[in-house]
Order: sequence, then structure tokens, then C-alpha cells
Amino acid sequence: MNKKTLKDIDVKNKKVLVRCDFNVPLDKEGNITDDIRITSSLPTIDYLLNNGASLILMSHLGRPKGEAEAAYSLLPVAKRLSQLLGKSVVFEDCDTVVDESVKKSAAALKPGDVMLLQNTRFRKEETKNSGDFAKELADLGDLFVNDAFGTAHRAHSSNVGVCEYLPSAVGFLVEKEIEIMGNALENPKRPLTAILGGAKVSDKISVIENLLNIADNILIGGGMAYTFLKSMGYPIGKSLLEEDKVELAKELTAKAKEKNVNLLLPVDTVAASEFKNDSEFLTVNSNEIPDDYMGLDIGDKTIEIFSKVINESRTVIWNGPLGVFEMDNFAKGTNSIARCIAENKEAVSIIGGGDSAAAVEKIGLGGKITHISTGGGASLEFLEGKVLPGIDAVDNK
Repeated sequence: MNKKTLKDIDVKNKKVLVRCDFNVPLDKEGNITDDIRITSSLPTIDYLLNNGASLILMSHLGRPKGEAEAAYSLLPVAKRLSQLLGKSVVFEDCDTVVDESVKKSAAALKPGDVMLLQNTRFRKEETKNSGDFAKELADLGDLFVNDAFGTAHRAHSSNVGVCEYLPSAVGFLVEKEIEIMGNALENPKRPLTAILGGAKVSDKISVIENLLNIADNILIGGGMAYTFLKSMGYPIGKSLLEEDKVELAKELTAKAKEKNVNLLLPVDTVAASEFKNDSEFLTVNSNEIPDDYMGLDIGDKTIEIFSKVINESRTVIWNGPLGVFEMDNFAKGTNSIARCIAENKEAVSIIGGGDSAAAVEKIGLGGKITHISTGGGASLEFLEGKVLPGIDAVDNK
């Protein structure tokens, strides 16, 4: 890896500005419902504190429209972080994120102190990476560490802009993402199998195109499978369809053949009369979906075929659920494939954030996966072979 990491910088007695991904889900009362993003940042925070730094942490939360909105305050994060670190985290509740009082607090920090800034998206310059916001942030510290992979695909003031003003490095979380995912794409143990699901082909076109040059097998499930089945001339009833992508699905299938990539579609489908858990459902061959039914999961034969391919694989990349896993009756495909990946001890397994990560956590298999990416959109763009601006902006070794 050619980017500077924590081990490449001297942080003793330095004020380190750290971009974290504290974009956690909150309930209506403002309580954090899942703190994995906070706990994931602890190795970087602990390392910096143990090596004599003082910390100025920053993150966005949700999508405030470039102005202060109480519902998106980082106060709950500050409280949770204080508990996890066993020390008080000073929360700077400032509507403009940085002001004279915040500058004074930052200047007074001693080694071992931790301060958290207010939601960076309270400033409209943040998402545009414009104006003086990046400089205002940079002026608070001596060094910048980017440990937020979840926003690495966006060029914002708090991840890209600040790199212009401060020496920079990536944190442990970002380093792990780049190393594991980078290796899987550039130098994978083979066979490499990619499992792609989710609702839409359009979200995954570039991923499929990139993986056609790298993967040995591509397994397709989820709502996007029906556009592929339609492209083969099969009746798909009321299943999800992207009419304008049928031709493209045909081309991708042909390209896979040309490149000797084994592209597999579901051979059977669990179809329901309505989009709800207690709807009447049946399993049919994929070319026999009744007109008034919709496919909501992969069937048992498909699970068996996909599992055999996964068992023989040495690298597995999974992005997107294989059915409507939120409904128990249509979660079997996603859960079975998750178990199969978890049980393959020989393989490097990578799950690309978002719904697939949620599915794996829901059935308690997170610990058996080599790597669960912390960034849905960022990991998708990484799989597309794109340069991520948030990483690109960090100093090279």
C-alpha cells in the first residue's frame, strides 16, 4: 500500500484531526441502535492516544441540508464514545462546527484529550468541498488521519479538502479496507467468486463489468436477477424488472461467455402473490413464474448450485441480498448463502457493506467473515475499479 499509515507518522504531542465515520443509525428518541461504526474506529483512536496525541474527531451524521439540525447532532456519539473510551470526550456543540470558542478548546488540548466536533454536514461547504471550511478544520490540528472508509468515494471538505493543508495518513480501518479488498481484486486466491444481489441491475452494472475481467464465477440473485431472466425470454410475472436494462443484461451474459466467466442465474425462484411476508408463496422453476406472482427469493436448487460454487472458491466477494431478507419467508436464500460463505474456512470472504452486512449480522455470522466492509457506496465503487478521492488525497509514503 503506497499511502501513509498511522505507523508512518510521529504523533507524540501532536493535535491529530481524525475523520471518522460515526454515521450511526438513531431511533426516534435519538438513541444509537447500532454502534459498530463507533467501535470500529477505536483501534485508531486508542493507538493515537497511547502514542501521546490529543484528538479532534469529526464526522457527518445523516443528511442535514447544510445547516444545523438538532436531530442530526453528534451528541449521542460523544456520550457513547465517552463510555467506550472510559474517559470524557469533550463535545463541541457548535452550529457552524468551528468558531472562536472551538478554536480555543482545540488550542488548549493536552496529550490524551479527546474532542468531538459537531456534524460536518451542518456546513453547506462540506459536501461541495468549497470555501474556507477545510482550512478552518485544518487550522485546529497538526496532522490529519482519514479513518472514514464510508465516505471515501466522496470528495468533501473533511476528508479531501483538509489534505491540502495538513500532513496526512490513513487510519487502521481504511488501511484494512484497502489491503483486503485491494488484494482480492488485484491478486486473488482462486477461484474468485462474486455474488451480486440487491434490487437493481443499474446499481451494479459497473461492478459486473469490472468483475468480468477478474472473477471466475459471478452468481446473480435478488431483484436484479429477474431482468436477466427476462433477457433470456423467460416469463417473470410481477417480479421486479428494469425494462430499459434487458438488452444490457443480454450483453453482459454474452460478455461473460466470451471471457469464460461462469455467470449463474437462479434456476428456481420462491414466488409470492403479494409483496408481504404472509403472502401465499410457492417455489417454481425460473422459467415458469406465474403471471400474477413475483419472485422474492432464490429457491432450494439454486441455493444448492450456488453453495457448491462457493465451497470450491478461495475468494468470495458478496454485495447485495439474494431475496427480500427482511421478510422471514423470503430470507432463506440470503441466510443459506451467508452460512455457506461463513463455513468456507479456506476462503477469504468479503462482504461489501449495506444490506448484505446487515443480513450477516442479523443471523450472527459476522465473526466468521474475513472482512465486512464499513462502506456500502465506497465498497461498490472500489469493486468498480474506481479511484476513491478520500483515499487518493492522503499523502503517499
